[in-house]
This record gives sequence, C-alpha cells and structure tokens, in this order.
Amino acid sequence: MHAFPMFIKTTGRRVVIVGGGEQAAQKARLILKTDAQIVLAAPALDPELSALVETGRAEQHRGAIDVSLFDDAAMAFIATGCIGIDASIHAIARAARCAVNVVDQPDLCEVTTPAIVDRDPVVIAIGTEGAAPVLARQIKTKLEEDLPQSLGGLAALAGRLRGAVARHVARPQRRDFWRWVFAETPRQLWEKGAEHHASQAIKRAISSGGAPKGTDKGAIAVVGAGPGARDLLTLRAVQRLQEADVIFYDGKAGEDALELARRDAERIYVGPVPGAHAWPRQAIRARILAEARRGCRVVTLSTGDATETASAFALEDEARADGLSVEIVPGIVTLSCQSRASSSSVAATGAAGGEDYWQEAKSG
Repeated sequence: MHAFPMFIKTTGRRVVIVGGGEQAAQKARLILKTDAQIVLAAPALDPELSALVETGRAEQHRGAIDVSLFDDAAMAFIATGCIGIDASIHAIARAARCAVNVVDQPDLCEVTTPAIVDRDPVVIAIGTEGAAPVLARQIKTKLEEDLPQSLGGLAALAGRLRGAVARHVARPQRRDFWRWVFAETPRQLWEKGAEHHASQAIKRAISSGGAPKGTDKGAIAVVGAGPGARDLLTLRAVQRLQEADVIFYDGKAGEDALELARRDAERIYVGPVPGAHAWPRQAIRARILAEARRGCRVVTLSTGDATETASAFALEDEARADGLSVEIVPGIVTLSCQSRASSSSVAATGAAGGEDYWQEAKSG
C-alpha cells in the first residue's frame, strides 16, 4: 500500500474548502455527511454553497488566505479551478501541517477521498490510490446492493447498549453475545423490519447475562485452505476465519490465508519445526477440544480439502461425543495441489517416521 486507510475524527473540528464553485461544492457535499465545521474560503460562492452559509451549516472566509486559516483543521480541500492558485494555497496549507487534497492534482494530495458506502455509523471506504476510480465505484455499487439500508440502525443500537452489556454480561461471554446480535436472531429480525422485536430480544439477553442458552457453546470448523492462497478460499472458509477466537494451522496453510482471519484471533502453529518433533496428533486434538469447551470458536486450517483427511473425521467424532458443534469446510484442490500434497506427505513420513496430522488419508 502507498496510502494507509484511516478514519479521521471530525467532531468539533474544522474542514477548510478553498474555492466557491462546483468543484468546491462537490467536496462540501462529501463533508456534509460528517459533523465537521465547514469553512468555505472564497470571495464569492455559488448558490449551493451560499445556501450552506445561510443555514449555518458552513461559514465563509472572505479574507486573505494564510497559515492561520489551516491551523488545527482536520483537513483541507483546495478547489479554486486554477492550477497555479491551487498549488500556491497548497504550499500555505502544508506550512500549517494540514493534510490537503488538491482537486485534480494527485501529486499535491496528502489525502484522497474514497468511494463511501454510508450506513452510519457503519461506514465503508473504498480506495484504489487513484489507479482505478471506476472500479472503486463498481465495488461501491455492489456493496450498496448487498448491505441493507437499516444496518446502521442496528449498529447504532449496539453502541447505545454497550454500557449495559459491560454491566450485565461477563467479559468472557461478550464476544459471543455480540456475534449472536449481528449474526443470528436480532439481525435477522432487524433486516426483516421487525426492529422493535430485535431490540427487545437484545435487551432480554442483556438482562439474563448473555446470549440465549445454546449459543455460547464452543464450535469447531475444520477448514480446507486449498493451495493456501487467500483468493482461493471459499466464502464459508473466510467467514469461519473471521469468526474464530483461536486458529490452529500448519505451515502449509500459509500466512496469506491467515491475513483474512480476525486480527485479534489467537494463532497456534502446530506444524513441524526444524530440529524439533511435530505435535502428536492426539495432543493437537486435545488442545482443540479444550479451547472449544471453553466456549471458543476454533478453526483448524490446513491446505487441501478438509473432507479428504481422516484426521478431520476423527476430530469430528471426538467433538460430537463431547457435545460440541463441528463443521468441515471443504477446500479447493487442484490436481497439481493434490500431487504436491501427496509428495509432501511421503517426504514427511520418510523424514519423521510418522503420519502428517493434516494430510492423513481418509482411508488411513
């Protein structure tokens, strides 16, 4: 990445827009989505911008443009329509150490404006570093179609209830509580328009100390990562990685696939280490089951297709006997991947004198 995506706080802060024409109006429309104090620096404003000043939503700065105009501003947009004037004002803003966007001059932009999907307070920003703005708009359109307009309302309700959750739901149960809110009954009701019933279900769960009984049990997902590249993971595999509290993986699954996992998920490596013995299969299974019994959502991640390993089914049998939920998520496997996996298994057997936990044949 050449630009780091970040949200900038606007509450109680100024955003300076230099210019009074259509380009400035375009930036003003964007900033109107926030609660920033908008300052329009121009001797004359077009009717749209004048209306913002008349209603008190913005203020006009008619005086000289100097460093003080940009002091403590969250950001500035420069859109006078004149390349030379824009460059001069950019230099003044940078002297004030203000982050600047100069319209149609990417080399003078310290910040760029992304395509935005707005489900306030849920906001998704899509950027391509200026390389493919049409693609960014296409992605925005797809997300607009996929995300219900009401989604922000559920997030806002969750924000208002966070204090109550902190008081009534024990810390170890909170993550599962919020997963239940956003993945199960409350969200389903909310998206059907039954917002009152959804909010009542959430409040009852808070009063009772957590998600309804049966949702706080641990679960295990045995996920096949295919060749290990993240763009070849199935949608369900990505979902399970993003829900996981603990992830067990071997070296073959690849760090690439783990990039899609929840950032704060615990990662436990169980593959071979040079100069040391690999974890025994039974020890791995015991640790996986122990984490699930604690109520964690556990993922075991390995290359290939999880439905083709006897280890997955052995783990499934032990877990179900323990009353734990188990899901086996197949992975995409190509012929070349299967050949490599087979060769690796043979090599590992010869070197270690034992079977590879993850690649053990189903018939074995």
